[in-house]
Amino acid sequence: MVYILRTQGLTKTYRGEEVVSEVSMNIRKGEIYGFLGPNGAGKTTVMKMITNLVKPSGGEIEVLGEKVHGTSYELLKRMGSIIEYPIFYEKLTARKNLELHCEYMGYYDKKAISEALALVNLINVEDKPVKEFSLGMKQRLGIARAVMTKPELLILDEPVNGLDPVGMHELRDLFMKLSRQYGITLLISSHNLAEIEHIADTVGVIRKGKLIKEASMDEIRNSHANHLELFVEDYPRAAFVLENELKLKNFRVKEEKGLINIYDEHISQNDIIQAMVQSHVAIGAINHKQQPLEDYFLQLIGGDSHA
Repeated sequence: MVYILRTQGLTKTYRGEEVVSEVSMNIRKGEIYGFLGPNGAGKTTVMKMITNLVKPSGGEIEVLGEKVHGTSYELLKRMGSIIEYPIFYEKLTARKNLELHCEYMGYYDKKAISEALALVNLINVEDKPVKEFSLGMKQRLGIARAVMTKPELLILDEPVNGLDPVGMHELRDLFMKLSRQYGITLLISSHNLAEIEHIADTVGVIRKGKLIKEASMDEIRNSHANHLELFVEDYPRAAFVLENELKLKNFRVKEEKGLINIYDEHISQNDIIQAMVQSHVAIGAINHKQQPLEDYFLQLIGGDSHA
């Protein structure tokens, strides 16, 4: 298996506080890797360390088989990125902005600019000043700039943030095209599962600077879509039994409904019934349920549990 990007124990400390802690990611060649987490979880900091904009406090980064260090200039030429918001010379045209980027990168393929603009559907507005562009057009121009030099790895930080549904759909189609037709590996961060649920091959979930889940989307759909729904009146006692008698950690109490959703895979319905009976907890009902995938990710990202 060929990995384009791997991090090992990646850590960043600011003023004595760890904002990224021991993050180990594994991104395969040609895949779309969705990097999910709430705002402030550490996604942008991780991406800045990968692109050498921020120096790690600890850990290692390996891109395209090479360790990233402070002078990895040639390696960075094989990557494209949009970190936070793409910045342009607003008074210059889209084409002129891309020409300047080519000069900066030492990239002199004259066809590359037109190809990149066509790829992001900006071919008819290339001579307009960027200040007249909508947010969605600027995002597409940023992607054109990022892919113009034919990168092997494309890193995009919240690329559909602030776009309308049409713009979001256009960019999702573009990401699929870059991956499937052009063989580019994409690392895309987001705080919204719906943005990348249908395009990501693998998902990494980060919360409070820690990578708490990394798995293929197929694995997640198959393994985490089901849960047990337990209705009880004495939900504090039931929660106590789940945590202390059955040693479960992955459950969620909905007090207003007298409901507990249990997500641990290894526990059976019979085990729960037996434990509740032995602890004199009356069960109103217990059912198998299909969990919406978005609820599962909200649980991971938000850290909701019995507490």
